[in-house]
Amino acid sequence: MAIRPLEASKLYKHTDPSIFKFETTAELQIGDGLVIGQPRAVAALRFGSSIQQAGYNIFAMGPTGMGKRSFILEHFRQRAESEPVPSDWVYVHNFEQPHRPTAIELPPGKGAQFQKDMQELVEEIRTSLVAAFESDEYRTRRQVIEQELNEYQEKALEEIQQQARENNFALIRTPGGLVFAPTRDGEVLSPEEVQNLSEEERKTLETTLQSLQQALQKVMQQMPRAQRQVRQRLKEFNREIINFAVGGIVDEMRSRYSEFPKVVSYLDAVREDVIENAFEFFLSDEESQDGGAGGLMAVLAARARGNQQSALERYKVNLLIDHRDSQGAPVIEEDNPTYQNLTGRVEHTAQMGALVTNFTLIKPGALHRANGGYLILDVRKVLSHPYAWEALKRSLQSSQIQVESIGQMLSLISTISLEPEPIPLKVKIALYGDRDIYYLLSALDPEFPELFKVQADFEEEMDRSEKNQEAYAHVIARIVRDNKLLPLHRDAVARVLEYSSRRVSDAEKLSTGIEEIADLLRESHFWAEEAGREVVTVQDVEKAINEKIFRADRLRERVFETILRGTFLIDTQGEKVGQVNGLSVIQLGGFAFARPSRITARVRLGKGEVINIEREVELSGPIHSKGVLILSGFLGARYARERPLTLSASLVFEQSYGGVDGDSASSAELYALLSAIAGVPIRQSLAVTGSINQHGEVQAIGGVNEKIEGFFDICRARGLTGDQGVLIPEANTKHLMLRQDVIDAAAAGRFHIYPVSHVDQGIELLTGIPAGEADAEGNYPPDTINGMVQRELMRLVEKQKEHSQQNGRETGQEESV
Repeated sequence: MAIRPLEASKLYKHTDPSIFKFETTAELQIGDGLVIGQPRAVAALRFGSSIQQAGYNIFAMGPTGMGKRSFILEHFRQRAESEPVPSDWVYVHNFEQPHRPTAIELPPGKGAQFQKDMQELVEEIRTSLVAAFESDEYRTRRQVIEQELNEYQEKALEEIQQQARENNFALIRTPGGLVFAPTRDGEVLSPEEVQNLSEEERKTLETTLQSLQQALQKVMQQMPRAQRQVRQRLKEFNREIINFAVGGIVDEMRSRYSEFPKVVSYLDAVREDVIENAFEFFLSDEESQDGGAGGLMAVLAARARGNQQSALERYKVNLLIDHRDSQGAPVIEEDNPTYQNLTGRVEHTAQMGALVTNFTLIKPGALHRANGGYLILDVRKVLSHPYAWEALKRSLQSSQIQVESIGQMLSLISTISLEPEPIPLKVKIALYGDRDIYYLLSALDPEFPELFKVQADFEEEMDRSEKNQEAYAHVIARIVRDNKLLPLHRDAVARVLEYSSRRVSDAEKLSTGIEEIADLLRESHFWAEEAGREVVTVQDVEKAINEKIFRADRLRERVFETILRGTFLIDTQGEKVGQVNGLSVIQLGGFAFARPSRITARVRLGKGEVINIEREVELSGPIHSKGVLILSGFLGARYARERPLTLSASLVFEQSYGGVDGDSASSAELYALLSAIAGVPIRQSLAVTGSINQHGEVQAIGGVNEKIEGFFDICRARGLTGDQGVLIPEANTKHLMLRQDVIDAAAAGRFHIYPVSHVDQGIELLTGIPAGEADAEGNYPPDTINGMVQRELMRLVEKQKEHSQQNGRETGQEESV
């Protein structure tokens, strides 16, 4: 069962630069797209963006750096180019319900034209009204109406005066009003002359005066009615003039927009409002905006209508969405998807110490801008902003966009505010984020699967075939072009591909994490420029990789320093019973490194339990605890099928002060336990990684490259002896992409990597003693590891029987006494 170390050629898979038919990437014909190796995601995006049914929005899931956002953006833009430009949307004043502005849909570019036409309409109305009311004809006709009132008043007063003269009285105008005074021979009597009259004459005067006053009072009472009649006639006359001045202008614009019923209805309402409020057109813009008397009157008049907007502002058009310069459907990416940034908002201004608003302050959100096209959102950002997720779902469910504040939505405020008319929504939304978020939403939000029925699952890796490597080279060329980088030599491209395989820890795969590859290309470009080269070489790529590791490996250096200084105890020479070197991986951000750990086992007579000390102190994760239980099952099945397992064993990661999880050390723990039971020492020049099952088979683990390199670095620092090496699962052989210094040491026979598929192979390598195979009765040869373990366990069983018999005799003696 001798296991030979892997040859150096098995430790790294090189990319042959000769497969590339170019010298540098500058020679490549660059196609569209930065995504390769994603047939499933591409098919999902094409399906999701093509199907025009409710709820078929897209969720692109996968780790960060896969190029999800850029691919979705590029895919949508390509589709949008051939799709029609969506409609413009405007908000206008609602003259019947001012708090509910009216939304009007217009063809692309027509919204801006309508806005301009309304501005010109208001100016034309102002000019026409001024001209109409300052015309000689208007003044003449108005004077005629006013003259009729004057004549009526004069005629009525003349009749009273005539009646007064006939009764020897005169009607006199005084500051206090009209009064009657007695006369004689046409002269007004003085108070002394009235006093000198006889009593009978005075009584006659009083009777006559009372009669005249009653007649005057009757005439004066009829005056307001006559004035009202005149005012009504003036109002009707003004309406006639206004209608004549405005009607033609409005009708002309009405004919231009006759195919839009809502515009026609709006223009009819504008005409009626102008007729009712024509005086406001005589206020200059300056008066409406400054603190003059005219501006104050305009503000007061506006307040009387229930809001504080300026006099003529209600005739403006709020161009919410303008597509006059658009080509194809819109593609919008909202990088700050707050509630208001998605659904729009109503802004406010300060006027006379209060916050006021009107329909011109309605602002669009991302849903408005993307309406009729595509919207791309980062789901994590959407979920992190209060009520943004609920607003997005509500808009999709109702197929309309409702602009309202959070306070209105939650019914937290009862003040009067705007309630803009909702706008119909037709948009294709693509969310992108981690798989965990997708699965959580699917499980916890029942509305999510109804609204996002298309999942585009992005793979982290792709096959490292020759065809895919050539395609990868084209993607590299595209990144170089888009970022204006120096072209790469084909040797450098080959090194980038090898780095890509290392990132996924698989010699037969390539990483589809485009962003990480793009970072490497940018850094390689930097080092090439530093060296004064015009083409990025393999040395520049290697320099970029090494520098990136150097920037991140401070903690790794500190950990290794504690080992080399003897603070953290790790042996790389000699032999020890019940002690083995395990390997664990520490992941810090985007940098991973391995740390050797001393694993020890102690055994004694007991009840067949294997104590995981980490678990007892709650430092063991569930997967690690599972691994320990599995090795317990292996021990019982192999050595104690027909007899009790009478040992008590303890396993521990020495000098471990944090949590331990994962089952990659379970094989190392089993080796330590077998060594402790058999009393056979283990070579400390070897380290072990790999999980086991209950049949003793060694299973693949993660981070195999980092683990080998971590132990190698310690051995090299102490001096390579040719006996050192690492036992790895045979299934991990295809994952090896080791550093060049490790490969060189293996080629020189100074360091070894052993592929192991079963526990028996591993224990032979570690002890130098054959594992042994059981005979037909289940017994192992005595000079083998399994035989030694079996013999020790049988000894413990006999020892247990002796203790039981002795305890029984002692108990019997006590009873007889």
